[in-house]
Amino acid sequence: MTLADDVRAGSRRAVREALNLVESERAADLAAAAELVDALAGSPREGARIVGLTGPPGVGKSTLAGALVRAWRGDGLTVGVVAVDPSSRRSGGAFLGDRARIDRPPGDDGVFVRSMAARDRLGGLAPGAFAGALVLRAAYDRVLVETVGVGQSETDVATVADATAVVVQPASGDVLQFIKAGLMELDGVLVVNKADLGAIARRSLRDLRVALGLLGRPEVPLVLASAHTGDGVDALARALDAARPGRPGPRAPAPRAARRARGRPRDRAPRHARHRRPRRARRRPRARHRAPRRRRP
Repeated sequence: MTLADDVRAGSRRAVREALNLVESERAADLAAAAELVDALAGSPREGARIVGLTGPPGVGKSTLAGALVRAWRGDGLTVGVVAVDPSSRRSGGAFLGDRARIDRPPGDDGVFVRSMAARDRLGGLAPGAFAGALVLRAAYDRVLVETVGVGQSETDVATVADATAVVVQPASGDVLQFIKAGLMELDGVLVVNKADLGAIARRSLRDLRVALGLLGRPEVPLVLASAHTGDGVDALARALDAARPGRPGPRAPAPRAARRARGRPRDRAPRHARHRRPRRARRRPRARHRAPRRRRP
């Protein structure tokens, strides 16, 4: 059996080996990683679904991820998690602590958690998150991709997930602030976490509903949940399962696309744009004013 066959069979050892391969930066592994991703992306697990989880720092994404894992496991579904942690600009290292907040029963083979460092990549994901999600989709019923803490415009998770949960902090802004955020345009579900705060959380939910109406997207599901108490988590899991993506799901990369599967930084302009000189406005010719000739006396 090949490595791809072992991954489809649900072997945890094979899944770890496959993730190590697609994250490798060695030139000798590029061709093998591309071939593996091509094989797995074309044959996902039946009914499998990739779900994104994004939001600003401190909103409770990791705790909510653990609550979603428990809800899916309660329904008898297997879950794979890609947890992306930020990297230090000074040392380049990353404290992979998101997995510590994802509470799962010890010895449960139905849950697999993989931590990845974002490194110098912008957009909220790690370089290997896309390929890693495709690998896990071949072995698990639900794949949860948790981004680093994002701002208003880091929306790379939309290229990976079939549906995305955008987590909002209560009292984090008014209607105008929500309208400015590019995260509001993602396909999926908007979640106000920390519902146990009471009136503050309910007010944020009302502001989100008004903002969606102004943006012409009143059909987007809104969920009030609390990862701490578990309220609303089951409703969130059902909403994510029912959400329809506004674009096709992840597809297999081209045969020579190992680097593309690992992702590329998107913070630079295209090459043709970087080398193009700006056009200068044409100057109008100056009108020459001649002094009138003096008549001789």
